[in-house]
Amino acid sequence: MANNTLPTGITLHQQSKTLELVYDEIHYHLPAEYLRVYSPSAEVRGHGHGQEVLQTNKEQVGINQLEPSGNYALKIYFDDGHDSGLFTWDYLYELATQHDEHWQDYLNRLAKAGYQRTAD
Repeated sequence: MANNTLPTGITLHQQSKTLELVYDEIHYHLPAEYLRVYSPSAEVRGHGHGQEVLQTNKEQVGINQLEPSGNYALKIYFDDGHDSGLFTWDYLYELATQHDEHWQDYLNRLAKAGYQRTAD
């Protein structure tokens, strides 16, 4: 694991439903909805390329709890009952640093599926 992918700070903001990751002096605020729709679980990713399941109706999802998994990952307990994805430090760093690209891709996939988000 590259050292720069291990956050120097992690704060769960339940009121704003965001996870704050700090890497040195840079703070990233990742919305729970974003983390939920990019969960690394089989439920979201499927069991192979092309089997991804588009997540909808996650606009109001929150995070109940965070739990370290060994020295390599973070388990996130979402308030919709989802907790089967282990977010590795590398993956969280990617989600933080590439948020805009990932989020736009998600919005594009929703639009293609004809889904209208209820919150923006």
